[in-house]
Amino acid sequence: MPHYSGPLLTRSTAQALSASRDSGASEWNGSLDLNRTNGTACLHADSWEWKGQHYPYPPKVKERTIYYWDGEDFAPVSRFSGSLIKLVPTEWGAPTFEIDGIKMLPTAKESPLDDARRKVALVEPRGKVLLDTCGGLGYFAACCLEGGVAQIHSFEKNADVLWLRTLNPWSPDPHAPASGDRLRLTHADVSHTITHIPDASIDALLHDPPRFGIAGELYSQAFYDQLARVLRRGGRLFHYTGSPNKLTSDRDVPQEVAKRLDKAGFNAQLALDGVLAIRR
Repeated sequence: MPHYSGPLLTRSTAQALSASRDSGASEWNGSLDLNRTNGTACLHADSWEWKGQHYPYPPKVKERTIYYWDGEDFAPVSRFSGSLIKLVPTEWGAPTFEIDGIKMLPTAKESPLDDARRKVALVEPRGKVLLDTCGGLGYFAACCLEGGVAQIHSFEKNADVLWLRTLNPWSPDPHAPASGDRLRLTHADVSHTITHIPDASIDALLHDPPRFGIAGELYSQAFYDQLARVLRRGGRLFHYTGSPNKLTSDRDVPQEVAKRLDKAGFNAQLALDGVLAIRR
């Protein structure tokens, strides 16, 4: 699916465009791709122009919502097919996304891309063949490409999340020259497709599954045994778990994960908001 190249509006950018017009300005300088780049829009009384195309001023833009041009109007970057999935702006530029109102990436203290960068550094991707089990918006993949990965195989089960990626300028495009044919993105459930990956063919692993209550199979001993099978000896794995409150959940998910990984053939230790493990 090709990546979207039109403007993206948030409430603040839409208000800035209208305020500049109302002040009598003929141009507005700013970002129309979530702070990825800056550009100039030409302002007219009833429309504004960007990259040679005219757009209407949106009449009403909601907070915590990103809008794209669907060919007729500015529409929210969201879909509902069993769950409401939407792209959500952040103060950092790179957006997060939500599923039924649950934020899927941490954004309270830093950009979700910077958060991904710290986790990717733990598996030392340079020159390696890497498996990214749950691709999401592709921030792990973006950081791996930035970090000199030789090849990254990324899986994403949810078709709506893959659609969000095509509208997010911070998500890496597998077909872009910057990817250099190093990113292979597959629409598939990794819990099924991992059985087709050859033994010891992966140098490093990134595992960022949904919460245990949503995707328990991705925390199972059987799945961890598969991760151990495909990863070469000495290979590194970072497994995001988050930090669920033991007082309210009555579970210590990071410790449970570490024990299962140890049983599968890893030396595991808690790191950041997850588990770092090395294949024995």
